[in-house]
Amino acid sequence: VQQWASEFSVQLRDLTVKYSGSLLLQKKLKDVESIIKIVELNGDDLVRDYSNEIERMLGSKMKSVKRLAESAEDADLYHEFNASLEFDYYNSMLINTVDEDGNSLELGAEFPLEENEHFNNIPVNTQQSNIQVPTNVYNKDPIILNAIYNTEALNDVFISNFLKDPTLTWQYFGSSTGFFRIYPGIKWTPDPNGVVVFDCRNRNWCIKAIFCISDLKIIINRPHFKKMQFKTTIAKHTINTILDTLGENDFVNIIAYTDYVRYVEPCFKGTLVQADLDTREHFKLLVDELHVKGEAKIKNALKEAFKILNQVRVNGQGSMCNQAIMLITDGAMEDFESVFEEFNWPDRRVRVFTYLIGREMTFAQNTKWIACNNKGYYTHISTLADVQENVMEYLHVLSRPMVINHDHDIIWTEAYMDTVLPNTKQLFTTKAQSLLLMTSVAMPVFSKKKETLSHGILLGVVGSDIPLMEVIKLAPRYTLGPHGYAFLITNNGYILAHPDLRPLYKDGKKLKAKPNYNSVDLTEVEWEDTEDTLRTAMVKGQTGSLSLSVRASVDKAKRPLFLINEYFYTNIDDTPFSFGMVLTKGHGKLFFIGNVSVEEGLHDLTSPDLSIASEWTYCETDIDPSHRKYSQLQAAVRYLQGKEPDLECDEVLLQQLLFDAVVTAPLEAYWNTLMLSDRVEPGVETAFLGTRSGLMRVVRYAGVEARVAKNFLTPSDKDNLFTIHFPLWYRFGSLKYYPGSTSTTLSSRKAREVRGARNVQGQLMRCAGVRSAGVTLELYLCRPHLWLEKRLAQRWSSQVFITCDSNKPILTKCGTKFGWMLWENPSVEEQMKGGAFEHPCRTRESFRDTGSRGHGVTGSPEEPESSGAHSLLHPFVAVAALMRWFFSNTLTLLMDLNLCGLWHQLFVDGHKQKKMEAMIPCDTTYPGFMLEASVREANSVIKCGRCQKMFVVQQIPDSNLVLVVTQADCDCSRQFGPIPLTPKEIKY
Repeated sequence: VQQWASEFSVQLRDLTVKYSGSLLLQKKLKDVESIIKIVELNGDDLVRDYSNEIERMLGSKMKSVKRLAESAEDADLYHEFNASLEFDYYNSMLINTVDEDGNSLELGAEFPLEENEHFNNIPVNTQQSNIQVPTNVYNKDPIILNAIYNTEALNDVFISNFLKDPTLTWQYFGSSTGFFRIYPGIKWTPDPNGVVVFDCRNRNWCIKAIFCISDLKIIINRPHFKKMQFKTTIAKHTINTILDTLGENDFVNIIAYTDYVRYVEPCFKGTLVQADLDTREHFKLLVDELHVKGEAKIKNALKEAFKILNQVRVNGQGSMCNQAIMLITDGAMEDFESVFEEFNWPDRRVRVFTYLIGREMTFAQNTKWIACNNKGYYTHISTLADVQENVMEYLHVLSRPMVINHDHDIIWTEAYMDTVLPNTKQLFTTKAQSLLLMTSVAMPVFSKKKETLSHGILLGVVGSDIPLMEVIKLAPRYTLGPHGYAFLITNNGYILAHPDLRPLYKDGKKLKAKPNYNSVDLTEVEWEDTEDTLRTAMVKGQTGSLSLSVRASVDKAKRPLFLINEYFYTNIDDTPFSFGMVLTKGHGKLFFIGNVSVEEGLHDLTSPDLSIASEWTYCETDIDPSHRKYSQLQAAVRYLQGKEPDLECDEVLLQQLLFDAVVTAPLEAYWNTLMLSDRVEPGVETAFLGTRSGLMRVVRYAGVEARVAKNFLTPSDKDNLFTIHFPLWYRFGSLKYYPGSTSTTLSSRKAREVRGARNVQGQLMRCAGVRSAGVTLELYLCRPHLWLEKRLAQRWSSQVFITCDSNKPILTKCGTKFGWMLWENPSVEEQMKGGAFEHPCRTRESFRDTGSRGHGVTGSPEEPESSGAHSLLHPFVAVAALMRWFFSNTLTLLMDLNLCGLWHQLFVDGHKQKKMEAMIPCDTTYPGFMLEASVREANSVIKCGRCQKMFVVQQIPDSNLVLVVTQADCDCSRQFGPIPLTPKEIKY
């Protein structure tokens, strides 16, 4: 077996060296060592520079928003309300709409629209904003008309802002009266029923801008609701609407009271909890299934609420801002004044808001008295249609001190989903789904009129959206290297952008947002940070660094990379965000600078076999509309030729690109010579080369009809847009293999191709400038090199197959990009099914557990696990199961027990049924094992009934492949059945 492995190593090396041209490239690198400078990256300097760039970018957005707020306030100052005002505006839902006679509808005049690349090819009007009005707001109301007329002045500011900062996206003004002015103007599409449910006043950016964060105690009284179902529905909807107004900076709890006080979630008894998305949805489920019986006694509930709020305030917990009690009731019958005297008067630190449910007015006076004597607000909700408007009143009350003081605080939102970003379909199929996310910056607008100054009149909120993709781009990929990345988190520890944040899940063929996609904590993706050291420092806004040994996952968590990551982090001034970046020790920390002339580099940069990473920003083509027609390569070439001197380009990256173009140019002639010689071995399909500057050269030895792999870069190669253009073969090639070693990766089962990439470095360059050159081979091409001693193999009654590779969790979903085998005759397939290769899996010492995990979402917590029956449907999967016995040590994650689940079953009637229909957070384990680097060979004999099975495991030299030889005439299927290594969900 050693002989076979050595011979195969030689054959594999000869194939990849000959057809990749790696020796020629290595010689060229040796020749240019004298003009290369090696620099070790300083992470502290980089994180400071990048954070300063981000601060400047976000600062320009804040200046734009401030200009909008000032313009809106000035316009209102000089506007006199006109009750008889007649004014036609562009209604975004009615524009460009005609009646049966071909006449424009009222408020629906012609509004020019054209597709704009900067706005994701959506038809827009960059010369005019327009107005969206919710269905429940009368679009010709005098108050609405005056406010719309008043904000016409914003049009000029919108356009001016966009000219000053062409990277701006959507700008808008959300009025306190309900309308929404958006720039550039668009055509608004209602739902299938023709209803516009979007109300800017309910949006997170609007709510956060108009009032201080709060501690809320929601109290619900339901002794009489069971008599009338509609009261119950209204009460639930009221609570849900209140919860929807809260954000991750607020704190909340809910009490249901009758003749005793009961927390709807016993696990939260006696405290307030952060009102993030998970918590709010959890409360909604509990409230929906709540059943209360008995006589209502409000005094005990109020006492409990005041005690908790006072305790939180004294201990310096919670929001340290507003405190309020929301009383939802169908009547207040008892004496409650003594409670307020004891706990809230005379300071009235806690506001009390009352919501009287139902049409009966018997107890209206009592509920109104409670609110008015505790600096709150009383509302009567008799129908579902009343809920939205009445709940929003409490926001105006809580914002009044801020309005009176004219506190123009700029706020930033947590991440939220935007579904119209460029490359949405591609992003939806990658791990870089976090790049779909946006954040918004917003600022309140107040009336400055003297006669209303003391009343605190809120006019609305102005804001703008910032795609997080644009923020992350400020930390260039080429600097961080193939294993490095940048990320952003909020001051609550929630992720804004991170390569391992996956906010979408598959529901059948559709991709949907996970319920908790914007409340994923940093520790859920950086799970080696077991002591929360990194998270704590970043939440506190500190600057520093940290080194961690990590197990990174690539190829959809099927392959592990064992790295030593150095984390560098700092805060972003004037925002609640912190920025972090990762450099990997070794290749990631070294950077080379090569010097060639522009003329020499331009000649080689225009070669037909050359391409660059179109996802990177070599030149900024989005600032000037006239530049948007250029690809990144076209823009770089025109800039270097002096044809587009106004382009903003990355000089360092372009210098690297020119150097790589010159150094790799000889390969083009070498590959063409091989093709013209007609001596290309059948099955050799493609030669390729990749560099750290994003340059790639590809030549096709075989025509498209003869190729198994039709596309060179597949979606799996681009498994992460944070590391795009650093495909798997490049990342493995640059990790730790010495110059000249071969790293082999596999394509999908359908393509049946092998890629061998050779790590090419100059001696001086060490790990600073890895170039991976390689070839793509059809899988069958390896057979002649494996069965060198066919007769000997037949005499041993053995079969030989190869698994790929030793530096990944082998044989999970075998036959895809994870493990594979070759065989000589068809009988092997049946032997695989029968356990012919199972018993080599009994050796434990040679392999170590490389299982990983990831956060996700699943359906019902009670849904059954996936069946393993499919493991017999394909021989590849069978071998995967067999080999698991060889590795045997399965990853076991210890998860915190959710004791609240027991309470749900015992005390909440029907709650289990509801939870089965809901999507809940989960973790996913990805089992896998890797050959120990120190183990070159392993062999043993395993008894199996009346026969015994002998096997040998041998590393193939100078590669990441493993050769496994085992007897095929011993059937062990009865003793050991197949065990599939499929990912498993761990549900909370």
